[in-house]
Amino acid sequence: MFTGLVEEIGEVLSLKMSGSEGRLRIGASKVLEGLGLGHSIAVNGACLTVAELGPSSFTASLMPETLHRTNLGRLRPRSPVNLERALALGGRLGGHLVQGHIDGLGQVRSMIPEGEALVVTISAPPEIMRYVVPQGFIAVDGVSLTVVERDEASFTVSLVAYTQEHITLPRQGIGYMVNLEVDILAKYVESLLGQERPARQGLSREFLAEHGFLG
Repeated sequence: MFTGLVEEIGEVLSLKMSGSEGRLRIGASKVLEGLGLGHSIAVNGACLTVAELGPSSFTASLMPETLHRTNLGRLRPRSPVNLERALALGGRLGGHLVQGHIDGLGQVRSMIPEGEALVVTISAPPEIMRYVVPQGFIAVDGVSLTVVERDEASFTVSLVAYTQEHITLPRQGIGYMVNLEVDILAKYVESLLGQERPARQGLSREFLAEHGFLG
């Protein structure tokens, strides 16, 4: 589990493909503290498992499903990536509950400065937009952001100056594909509301007769 608060911007050192799988090596410093083999780490919001660990880098394997659902397969050497270690039990939850399970990709449509803020509009497919609500949470490349407004095909977020300096999004251009993870609470609510509830069965003459209460 993660919070969507980026700890460090790492740098892709290499991405080696072998058939439908990949091996991603990332240079970092802060997130390496306390990191061990087998630990989880979010790379652009995607939960990966540390397979190798060096003094200034870590390596993770990319499975076919990960490459299909995320933007990690589009990375190149020197690409910046958002990094966050898994939330420690009892740690401070400053963003929102982020699983690191990417729901799909969105595309940056516009970036418009508004005072010190940067207003970013991102288009997303219907299966993502159904969970997006104004003032709700969404993780964009692993960053916990609040939705300012939305329409049928896109949503808008506003990045304050501090956030702009500590994530990769402002460095990307129009058309950049971002990883999106919707708020897990929205999925739970949808699941609960969608379950079929058995109809209440009241007493009837037929029920009483069937069970021997009527002669």
